Amino acid sequence: MRKTDSIGDQPQQRSLAAGRRRILRLGVAGMASALASPALARIAGAADRRLAFYNLHTGERVRTTYWANGEWNPDGLQEIDTVLRDFRTGDVTTIDRRLLDLLYRLSHKMGTRRPFHVISGYRSPKTNAMLAAQSSGVARRSLHTKGMAIDIRIPGVELADLRKAALSLKAGGVGYYPNSDFVHVDTGRVRFW
Repeated sequence: MRKTDSIGDQPQQRSLAAGRRRILRLGVAGMASALASPALARIAGAADRRLAFYNLHTGERVRTTYWANGEWNPDGLQEIDTVLRDFRTGDVTTIDRRLLDLLYRLSHKMGTRRPFHVISGYRSPKTNAMLAAQSSGVARRSLHTKGMAIDIRIPGVELADLRKAALSLKAGGVGYYPNSDFVHVDTGRVRFW
């Protein structure tokens, strides 16, 4: 047993106790705010969260569980990060986990287990700069470069319906590109175009 100097250890013990209380309060506040949204509450209660993707540029398919038993599944996350990589450079990044939950909610809203067809997932800064130089429709500071955006469609689902469902989630940006046959979703501020 460690011998303590009760006078010297009191401030340290008070500091540790205060830190633990603060962490506990933050955790409770975070849970309360997450559960305040019915859609987030449904996700919080889901035992497993699965997503399926088909990368139109590489031909790769993945159907994986990214959340299981109350925690992130590293193998599933790695599979998703890989299939959503910058297909031009091969660069892989960590896809924003909020984007995965947004897509999970979107697939449930649409009532489908079909894979998301991926037009664009992660874009390296180099790729994004090249695309922005070629087109005024590509944002120079795109959320794609941060793993926070994806351009998708779902076979058998009307693009307008996919857009409407994404807008109803009020979880980030939604762009509608009917001429190019995709919907953009991201985890930035709530907005649409």
